[in-house]
Amino acid sequence: MQLFKEIEQEKKIIIDTVKKTLQLAKNKNCLIEISVKKTFGIRVNIRNRNLENIEYNNDGGLFITVYKKFSKGSVSFKDFSINNIESMLNKAISIAEYSSSDFFIGLPDPDLLYSKKIDLDLFYPIDFNINHFINLITISEQAAFKYDNRIINSEGSFFNSYINIIVFGNSFDMLQSYKTTHHSIYTCVIAKDNCTMERDFDYSVARKIDDLYSSEIIGKKAAMNAVARLGSKKIKSIKVPIIFSASIASSFFSHFINAISGNHVYQKSTCLINDLKKMIFPNWLNIEEKPHIQKGLGSKPFDDEGVATCNKYIVKNGILETWLLNSYTARKIKMVSTGNSGGCYNWLITHYDISFIELLKKMNKGVLVTELMGQGVDIISGHYSRGAIGFWVEYGKIQYPIHEITISGNLKEMWKNIITIGNDIDMRSKIQCGSILISEMQISGN
Repeated sequence: MQLFKEIEQEKKIIIDTVKKTLQLAKNKNCLIEISVKKTFGIRVNIRNRNLENIEYNNDGGLFITVYKKFSKGSVSFKDFSINNIESMLNKAISIAEYSSSDFFIGLPDPDLLYSKKIDLDLFYPIDFNINHFINLITISEQAAFKYDNRIINSEGSFFNSYINIIVFGNSFDMLQSYKTTHHSIYTCVIAKDNCTMERDFDYSVARKIDDLYSSEIIGKKAAMNAVARLGSKKIKSIKVPIIFSASIASSFFSHFINAISGNHVYQKSTCLINDLKKMIFPNWLNIEEKPHIQKGLGSKPFDDEGVATCNKYIVKNGILETWLLNSYTARKIKMVSTGNSGGCYNWLITHYDISFIELLKKMNKGVLVTELMGQGVDIISGHYSRGAIGFWVEYGKIQYPIHEITISGNLKEMWKNIITIGNDIDMRSKIQCGSILISEMQISGN
């Protein structure tokens, strides 16, 4: 495979560049860390069976951070020539010399750095066959139109394939690298009846192209979602149970990620500041972080500082076990880096052996939320208020689609009031969770 050879050659060049940069820094009386990310990719887009555009991507950046006497200087650039690297290194040192001192900054503890070789099976490159990609998304769009004659237009179908090369090194003789691939298909269509028009979509993502859902399934699901929203109604304001569908469960837990991130913790700008080692979820709920899952969308051997990632409980039996810390935020609160510089990895969230249909029956009456809008979430107070679209559920069955509602509550209460989580796990995110049933929330409508 010609592309594979090109990638390997590019990786060797990048590693050699990082080695030379580290060597230059040895004579500068400073500590340094270097991160390089190079991305190759292609994006193909059709709309109503017509090719709209083809985009090639060949981009990269080299990031240098210098630490000198508890001061830091950072630069980033795209010109990897040795003369430019030396010039940028000198600029980073100059920035550090003029920056204020901060006792807590610096490289990670050497004992925490990644040193083992772990193959996470993240790399499945494919040749960029334009005709094949066009055929994949054309099949998806055709399947959508074929599903129901109320599908009257397309907002586009996309195929994406990206290859990433990541190389990291620092003054503690760490020099590590890995490669990843990311493939995806997306289709969005418009449905129309006598009164309304609605849009909806479906997609699939995977490390390996063969692991994507079939084009027909994606097209049919996009059409099914759009048709299901026709005849959408408003409802009166009411307090009822709600279900966050599996497709938006990751969004629900993303607020929890923000609340336990190191920056919010050391700044005391989180509603969970006093809740470490306390119960914040029901006692049956666990959240495990597993960064080393083969082909995992959130798998990484080391974090953005070179600290080795590891399996751990974020929540165990409902109790918050850890913050998400990098080296700086850990030192600020007298703790140790958790290897989460750059965010979280694969989160596996406890679920019960209960299907989505059974979950609706368990709720009996309430709102199924399938799409969220707006940014009305305050991590400090826990106040939650977002626009939503979904379905009214009664007698344990979906009755009709609803729109123009706002759901509101408090995050801490919402987390404690989770009744159960279904087994319809959405695998398209690094947060893997099923549909979430919450005992009660305020629904604001008419």
